[in-house]
Amino acid sequence: MSSTATIARTATPEDAGAHAELPIEGMTCASCVVRVERALKAVPGVQAAHVNLVTGRARVVFDGAAVTQAALTRAIEGAGYAVPGPAAAETTSIELPIAGMTCANCVRRIEKALRAVRGVTEASVNLVTGRATVSFAPGEASPRALVEAITRAGYSVPEFAAAPAARVEAAARAEALAQSEQREQRGLRRDFVAAAALSVPLLVVAMSHGAIPGTAGTFGRWLQFVLATPVVFGPGRRFLRLAWKALGHGAADMNTLVSIGTLAAWVYSTVALTLPGLFPHAEHGALPHLYFEAAAAIVSFVLLGKLLETRARRRLSDAVRGLVALVPKTARRLGEGREDDVPVESLVPGDHVLVRPGERIPSDGVVVRGVSAVDESMLTGESIPVDKAKEAQVFGGTLNQSGALVVRVTHTGGDTALARIVEAVEQAQGSRAPIARLADVVSSYFVPIVLGIAMITLLAWVAVDPTAGGFAAAIERFVAVLVIACPCALGLATPAAVAVGTGRGAELGILVKGGAALEAASRVDAVLLDKTGTLTEGKPALTDVVPGAGWSAAELLALVAAVERASEHPVARAIVEGAEQRAIRAALASEFRMEPGFGIAGTVDGRIVLVGTSAWLGRNGVDAASLEAEAERLAERGRTPSFVAVDGVLAGLVAVADRPGEGARQVVADLKALGIEVAMFTGDRRRTAEAIAAELGIGRVIAEVRPEDKARVVADERARGRVVAMVGDGVNDAPALAGAHVGVAIGTGTDIAVAAADIALLRGGISSLPVALQLARRTLRTIRQNLFWAFVYNVIGIPIAAGALYLWTGWLLSPVLASAAMSLSSVSVLANSLRLRRFAAGGV
Repeated sequence: MSSTATIARTATPEDAGAHAELPIEGMTCASCVVRVERALKAVPGVQAAHVNLVTGRARVVFDGAAVTQAALTRAIEGAGYAVPGPAAAETTSIELPIAGMTCANCVRRIEKALRAVRGVTEASVNLVTGRATVSFAPGEASPRALVEAITRAGYSVPEFAAAPAARVEAAARAEALAQSEQREQRGLRRDFVAAAALSVPLLVVAMSHGAIPGTAGTFGRWLQFVLATPVVFGPGRRFLRLAWKALGHGAADMNTLVSIGTLAAWVYSTVALTLPGLFPHAEHGALPHLYFEAAAAIVSFVLLGKLLETRARRRLSDAVRGLVALVPKTARRLGEGREDDVPVESLVPGDHVLVRPGERIPSDGVVVRGVSAVDESMLTGESIPVDKAKEAQVFGGTLNQSGALVVRVTHTGGDTALARIVEAVEQAQGSRAPIARLADVVSSYFVPIVLGIAMITLLAWVAVDPTAGGFAAAIERFVAVLVIACPCALGLATPAAVAVGTGRGAELGILVKGGAALEAASRVDAVLLDKTGTLTEGKPALTDVVPGAGWSAAELLALVAAVERASEHPVARAIVEGAEQRAIRAALASEFRMEPGFGIAGTVDGRIVLVGTSAWLGRNGVDAASLEAEAERLAERGRTPSFVAVDGVLAGLVAVADRPGEGARQVVADLKALGIEVAMFTGDRRRTAEAIAAELGIGRVIAEVRPEDKARVVADERARGRVVAMVGDGVNDAPALAGAHVGVAIGTGTDIAVAAADIALLRGGISSLPVALQLARRTLRTIRQNLFWAFVYNVIGIPIAAGALYLWTGWLLSPVLASAAMSLSSVSVLANSLRLRRFAAGGV
């Protein structure tokens, strides 16, 4: 059988070798997983194999020179399983909005339906965002086939547009999702109002037991039927329809439990109403009890829970919607002496647009004409506006403040910085944390187990009391077990917390690329910090001016700056900028000459000035011995000293250094407070590196590391058993970032989408790192809380609903209360997740 797998060369924990993702068909249980993993590991050259029963995929790490994809496929097929897929490995990706999902089993059913489409290599469905991401071979599958598969599974795809995920407009995706959620919410609100309007009087009549005049006897019993039936087959029809679809696919889910419970109560009550003679004691006038109110109340409470869920889910994606809302809907395009207001979607690269003060820039571009200050805080977090003039780069969604700008559009739609950030946040919210596997596996077995418990409960209660009253009590317990056990809370536990956590991160300028990255970041206990550009500002700055005898610092610096002004060397620019910051006016030098690596010389106001190394000054007849000790002291502090001579006489020293960034020392202190070991690595000489580390409070230094060796340093740290976060600039540190458990890039909005990192800090530089790790820890703690309470709810609720504690405590749970409790469990999980929106730095 032909197969398709993702095969790539990448840095991994096991080896910087190849890895493959293989779809597998035929697995049914944990034993299948063990069998497949054993078969794969038996292939010579395979280093690791991890099989996921829920997703039906294997991830294999192997020696690319010794193992082929065909060998892996043969191993799986030899174990008795199949590797489906097309022969061509080229795939594209598409995102589809999905309406009608209610629980984790819906997710599994849709993923299974999509993966069954020939040509699909991967399908991932997110319950919270209501979206599926599907990878498929264009030659063998089509977007329309994917939509039809979802429809056959019992769900709908609103406002479908057949465009690859990478190219779909962020604004269009957000708008389509918002409209779909609004329609779903309107439908749920309409059904709930109708159900509640009939259920409330029904509950009053049923609970009064004839105390209300006119409700006793035959009339009251038929009134309950008239009130309950429209609820069960009207608003409750959505559960019945989805349960029937699930049954057609040989599956069972939350809708199955609600439908069986509701129909059991309604059918029993209808038989008891219309054929009371079938029940014992009917000849003595004892009419069997009715449970119409339970059937109607179950539907009403579940609808209420779903309504509250949709309202909460809308809040989960507020961060994305907030970013998308920053892009204006129209732009003022210039052409042929006229201005036209056009939709932003119609802009193409090369268009010129006019942006007036107070307006937002419609798309990424370059300033062609005008001068202004632009507020870029939505991308960078910096509150101070950035001055823009000709040739300056501007970004869509940023706010033009002071002057009119004419901008040449360079990127539009999904290629803009803002759209790429939005897409990255959406993908992160849709990804699963590894901890979610527990809930996925449990959910896959949960419904069949609950159905078994419900049947055992029914039979046990009938065996204890075979009378009509006992049978009625058994039905009540049967319905209560089915209703209270709905696995909605389990299905929402992880994706809700991941969605809120990543959304809150985006608001704080922290882009977390997925649930797996979030979970890994929560476990970090060692951080490797690259020095240049991460801990330091990444450029030299003037730090010291040491005048010799007979010279003042200002006089000496004025002469040095005059000579250095003619040089383009970064050290020269640092000295000139340092002089300007000290308000020192430098004259113009003449007869400038330079010897790269040694020094420069020039004539300033008739005086010959030399700036360079002591050896170079010695070759020019100047003895620098008297300042050698001072130069050594500066070097030990991480400075780079240069000797200065004027007219052949030693005049002093100037020194520059790449200074630690603002707040770097506080970051190190905050990381240590979190119990994280901090180490710095750099290509600098050890003495210089140790000086910077001492200034920042870092005790461990790895110096003289070449860029190509950084990944090896990361691997060594992992070999020590540490969970490693590597922090760098995301470009030349890419191998090390990929090799760490968590790669953290310091970047701006323009290059964040291409940074080779799991987490990107959009604002504040490295100062956001402790906040990112704190947010990850808080999110994982929230996931654990959600899972704990979802599990505990079922562990406690099911036995009570079954009546297992009745003999000792007298506790029984009516189906009405069970349905209310079930709905509240899902809402409580969402509410707990939404607490992350209030996350602020400082909490762990």
